[in-house]
Amino acid sequence: MSRYAVAKPYALPASLDRLTGPTTGPVVLPRYLDWGPPYTYDLTDQADLVLMYERVIREAQSPADLHDHLDRATLLRIWPELFLPRELRTLWQARFPELGPRAAAA
Repeated sequence: MSRYAVAKPYALPASLDRLTGPTTGPVVLPRYLDWGPPYTYDLTDQADLVLMYERVIREAQSPADLHDHLDRATLLRIWPELFLPRELRTLWQARFPELGPRAAAA
């Protein structure tokens, strides 16, 4: 278990309904969310989409970052595929039961 993942403060949206980010086209994240080499995410490519969601969820500094870059329907669809720290996944699923393991099986 990573001590960083346990101690890091994670942002959460007030509601999944506030997630109204892009669903198509290219996306370049701000440097504070994606601090690696500059990269353009193609949201029509599943691997890019998943990677972008993982980065935004992990690195968001405020709910506004999540609202601006994530989409509710997309998040619900790809949630089981996201590779996230256990603490972060638990935090989101506690706030939003529709992301829990039972919801994925439904």
